[in-house]
Amino acid sequence: MEHAHAHHGHEHEHEHDDERAHGHEHGHAPAGGTAGWAEAARATLHCLTGCAIGEVLGMVIGTALGWGNVPTMVLAIVLAFVFGYALTLRGILAAGVGLRSAVRVALAADTLSIAVMELIDNGVIALWPGAMDAHLADPLFWIVLAIALAAAFVITVPVNKWMIGRGKGHAVVHRYHH
Repeated sequence: MEHAHAHHGHEHEHEHDDERAHGHEHGHAPAGGTAGWAEAARATLHCLTGCAIGEVLGMVIGTALGWGNVPTMVLAIVLAFVFGYALTLRGILAAGVGLRSAVRVALAADTLSIAVMELIDNGVIALWPGAMDAHLADPLFWIVLAIALAAAFVITVPVNKWMIGRGKGHAVVHRYHH
């Protein structure tokens, strides 16, 4: 009796697979869920690169000018947004889109992504004992920054996947890449 029940369950799975396969004929990513994650990871990495460049630059400038933690962090966050958008803009402009449209697309694509990333990243640095006071020559600064960026990456990938799935975020950017 159990065997027959298991077989029935298996048949049901097949029907579900067919439905899913049929749904994918309407212009979604051909590889199913994995493409979504890979695309989200690529979008996040892109954003992370800009954020990391901006943040390190902000820390370097703030430290060089002898600023305190708060103005340095504000500068780092501002520059993280600037570089995050700049990397996206570069890709869109390369596709021949006008500057005004490109700026709109970059703002739409990256604002939430960068905001989440900066929140996690700076949250980790702010909460880590001694990290805020660590200087660029201090290994602790780089270790915490690496951990903070890794945490931000892990948390931002699902955010980007969700946005791409809804046709927002980097889904918008990808229209210009093909």
